[in-house]
Amino acid sequence: MLSILIPTYNYSIVELVRNVQKQAIIAKIQFELIVLDDCSKDQEIINDNNLIKELDFCTLCKNEKNLGRTASRNYLASKASYNKLLFLDADVLPKYDNFISRFKLNEIQKSKIVFGGVCYDQEKPERELVLRWKYGHKRETKSVKERLKEPYTIVSSSLLINKEVFFENNTSKSNTYGLDILFSGNLLKNNVFVKHIDNPVYHLGLENSTSFLNKSLEAVKSTYLLENNNQINKDLRPLQKSYLFLKKWKADGLFCVFIKLLNKPIKSNLLSNNPSMFLFDIYRLKYFIELKKN
Repeated sequence: MLSILIPTYNYSIVELVRNVQKQAIIAKIQFELIVLDDCSKDQEIINDNNLIKELDFCTLCKNEKNLGRTASRNYLASKASYNKLLFLDADVLPKYDNFISRFKLNEIQKSKIVFGGVCYDQEKPERELVLRWKYGHKRETKSVKERLKEPYTIVSSSLLINKEVFFENNTSKSNTYGLDILFSGNLLKNNVFVKHIDNPVYHLGLENSTSFLNKSLEAVKSTYLLENNNQINKDLRPLQKSYLFLKKWKADGLFCVFIKLLNKPIKSNLLSNNPSMFLFDIYRLKYFIELKKN
């Protein structure tokens, strides 16, 4: 028994819903599929997504005002009839035609969380989308063997989770970017076993480089605030570990001064057709140190 839950905002998800619904029927499992439209404004997309109402076992709900992904997921979980929840982002598509079957629901009843991974199209996109695409390839696309080295580094774009575990660990009340780290940190603190399998989804919705860079800094700020409020460990992310290393050697201030001199060429590189992930890390680390000092 499975509840498939998909929040969406101004994004057509008919292809995704049809794909997953068909797979669930073929897998011969008892399921429901609930989509929550978070008060979309694009009428064409709204009309398109209304087709979901005609599909068997599918329900389309709508928020009267935009609540954001965190609140939408909480609402979807509260509406779910079953204890196994499969959260999917709107801008994904399963890599495999047997995506639902690969979770082997009958064999993993004791697994509280199952993460199948994320992947990206191999074809390089147009220049304005390259930063997000490259970050996805270098930092998010990982084999099961690679993921097992850091089992709590997960993204929630495709996640099978027990309902009780979801509510116990999804403690965020805000709607800022970069809150997967809080969820992961809670799982680590509560010693919740995360099972990793080979069952990725393609992440299709690439933001332009400027938007992604801004969101990345927002995620850094989220990390800073969560750490400052003692909601996550001070060494949970590589970013935090890098800061602690610099601080130990009293080099954090000098680092910021030096990087600030190179800020313009670094940003220019990140918005180019060949952005450097090393410079991306440096850029975010500088911002994290500045937050710490202020």
